[in-house]
Amino acid sequence: MTVISMKRGLSMVAAVASAGLILSGCASAPEDSGSSSVATADYKACAVSDEGSWNDKSFNQSAHGGLEEAEAQLGVSYTALESASTDDFEPNLDTLLADDCDVIFGVGFAISDAVNAAATANPDQNYVVIDGSKDADQDNLKVIEYKMQESSYLAGYLAAAYSTSKVVGTYGGVKYDSVTIFMDGFYYGAKAYEEETGTEVTVLGWDPETQDGQFVGDFANTGVAKQISAAMLEQGADVIYPVAGSLFTATSEAINESSNPDAVFLGVDEDIATTQPEYADQVLTSVEKRMTQAVFDVIQESMEDGFTGDAYVGTLENDGTGLSDFGEFDSKISDEVKTRLDELKAGIIDGSIDPLS
Repeated sequence: MTVISMKRGLSMVAAVASAGLILSGCASAPEDSGSSSVATADYKACAVSDEGSWNDKSFNQSAHGGLEEAEAQLGVSYTALESASTDDFEPNLDTLLADDCDVIFGVGFAISDAVNAAATANPDQNYVVIDGSKDADQDNLKVIEYKMQESSYLAGYLAAAYSTSKVVGTYGGVKYDSVTIFMDGFYYGAKAYEEETGTEVTVLGWDPETQDGQFVGDFANTGVAKQISAAMLEQGADVIYPVAGSLFTATSEAINESSNPDAVFLGVDEDIATTQPEYADQVLTSVEKRMTQAVFDVIQESMEDGFTGDAYVGTLENDGTGLSDFGEFDSKISDEVKTRLDELKAGIIDGSIDPLS
């Protein structure tokens, strides 16, 4: 594989690729998966990260894991370019055009426009955008999307049930549709608990009716994320849902410095209690967007059956999204709540429950 950070400049790309080196700039990339007994396949998968590094312990790393799995299990090779900022999206995509990629993945909503433009300009190159959108009926562009309102609804219900203050909060990194859909589901899940029990639940940070709420402005500013979290804690929130990649670390800091060190947060994208166990005593659960499996599945399907522009949609039903195990909080969540979560999940799957109402 080849992993390159844009922070070192595009002038290094050719040399790095030809030398087969793993190069990282200011942020290191995940380690090579190592030697494998799987036969080498004549297939190359390529990817451009969302803003940030491949080892962000969240969105980017989860997607990168699919490349690693495909290398280990299918024998494919891959090149993964990091984007230090959104300005790197287009040059990274352009660079990969010369890299003989069978498919190029773009990670995140922010890169969606750049991937759409590249797919239109290069109809013979196959592209996949994760969490983005498709501007036209392009056979060479696939969208990986998720119904995150489904698992977030469960998270909202759980948060309300667990909360002692019955004040919960959520905030986002940037006001993208792929972010606010988490917040929508969380709000309605918390309000479902309110309706069922008659116990009022206050949700800070988001109003799905007005689509107005709290946002950091990016996925990197820990200072702003900490300020938002601290303000919610001061207003009585004891469960916070940061839909902001790795910025949950700032929420953890705010909790540690607050008057309620027993407050908890919900992780997103990956099982944070497992990927970063140092936070396990504060992670009630995580709302997983199982991108590793999605990236692997798209590569495998493309190898075996050919590439199509049909969307890949992750749901509760196909296990493309879901809640992580409760870990250290398992004993603190009643059997009654666990049973109700199973019932709500079944209702969402069969269509009797709308997670957006």
